[in-house]
Formats: sequence, C-alpha cells, structure tokens
Amino acid sequence: MRRKLAVLAAALLLMGAAAAFAHHSVSMYDMEHPTTVTGVVERVEWTNPHAYVYVKATKVAGGAAQTGVGEEWAIEIDSPNFLKHNGWTRTTLKPGDTATFTGGRAKDGARTMRCTTVKLASGLVLRS
Repeated sequence: MRRKLAVLAAALLLMGAAAAFAHHSVSMYDMEHPTTVTGVVERVEWTNPHAYVYVKATKVAGGAAQTGVGEEWAIEIDSPNFLKHNGWTRTTLKPGDTATFTGGRAKDGARTMRCTTVKLASGLVLRS
C-alpha cells in the first residue's frame, strides 16, 4: 500500500512539473533570431504572471520578415516580482516614453514578442 501511495505521489509531482514548465514555455517565440522594436509606450499592464507593455513601433529590426512599423506591439515581460528584483518600478515605463525592446518575436508573425531586455531613453538597460 505504501509503495502504491509513493508511486501515485511521484506521478502527481511529475504532472505538476510538466504543467509548470509548459506555462513558462517560449516555444511560440523565435528566441534564436532576436527582434528589436523601438517605439512609444501606449500602456503598461503590471499584472501576474507576466506584465505587458503595448508600444506603437517606430523601428523594427531583425527577426521575421513582417516589420510592423507604425503598428501596436504587445511586449511580454516578466512578472512584477521578477521585475522589481531587477530594478523596475511601476513607473519605469509610462505612456509616452520611448524605449527599445529586444527579444523573440512570435513565430506566426504576430506583432508580439517575449522581451529579454529593455533600453530606456536614458540609456539604462534592464532585464525583462
């Protein structure tokens, strides 16, 4: 009986680990070929599990062929907790700010990306 419980507990742990790993997957993004988007911040959603910055692109470089200049981009950044540990505050990016975002663009060509670094207008570069 004890052995059956141990096997069941191990199976449940493995299933939970797979779900947690899948949640944090970046497989839908082309992280191998970074894209850089420079633009004006339209809004910031400081939410869990990941925050988002919506930007009107003024320049797009690298990544997929479709540019998206002049279009809104949804930039996924890390959780607010992670961001705080890396020097971010709720006011680091505000509507009207210009910033440069580098990360993996959506493989399907959508104007969205999983951002790895943000360069602020001041020149400060933050992990995201």
